Amino acid sequence: MGTPSSMTRTGKHEPWELQVSRGQIPFHETLFKFGYNAAVSTTYETIWTGGGVYSYPTSAAPLHVNSTAAGDTSTRIKVIGLDADYNEIEAKVTINGATSVTTTDSFLRVYRAYVSSNEPSGTINIYHSGTLSAQIVSATNQTLMAVYTVPAGYTLYIGRGSISSGTENANKYITGDLKVRPYSGVFQTKARVNMQNQHIDFDWEYPIAVPEKADIEARAKSSSGDQAVAATFEGVLIKNEIPTS
Repeated sequence: MGTPSSMTRTGKHEPWELQVSRGQIPFHETLFKFGYNAAVSTTYETIWTGGGVYSYPTSAAPLHVNSTAAGDTSTRIKVIGLDADYNEIEAKVTINGATSVTTTDSFLRVYRAYVSSNEPSGTINIYHSGTLSAQIVSATNQTLMAVYTVPAGYTLYIGRGSISSGTENANKYITGDLKVRPYSGVFQTKARVNMQNQHIDFDWEYPIAVPEKADIEARAKSSSGDQAVAATFEGVLIKNEIPTS
């Protein structure tokens, strides 16, 4: 059974963006990433709950998942990322309290995880080779990480983004960056803003094209002391054309 149209029988007058979100446009997928860092310091930090600059693995390995609460023994977690060939993979694990549970599949990247059943009381930590790769803070039931890697065979077109911070000190401000690292390259700054106790939206009329296997993240630093910062970026993943001989 196909996906029903919501405006006309043929769906011709439905907004294109809505059709993509509904899976009606072949080879197109929506992406929305959002992150939060409660204490951005005076040196650059990634906008995610783990703090500091995010560390990217150099090889694929199984993930180790545990909770900070010993009583979290029935919570189910779904982890989403990429395998050694940069293809998207998923893993489902049942938490065993503070005792680590290991995934069967090996991950090169982790960019999303969420609670699929039985809300935990503690914070869920997901480790790759001993390094924190994702985290679900208590009561959020979802990773808050403005971090993503484009899967093999796709190009991401970033059309919008945002960054926000709040402080009671009028003399404090933050500097926020959108960073992109091409495959085997280095991180390049694609956007930078200075802001004080406000919210800034980015709306690129011509979307930023990010090629396959590239890493993307939002970073920020504070002018003084620690500040809470949130950031988002969103766009459309489009399957690359296969060259014909």
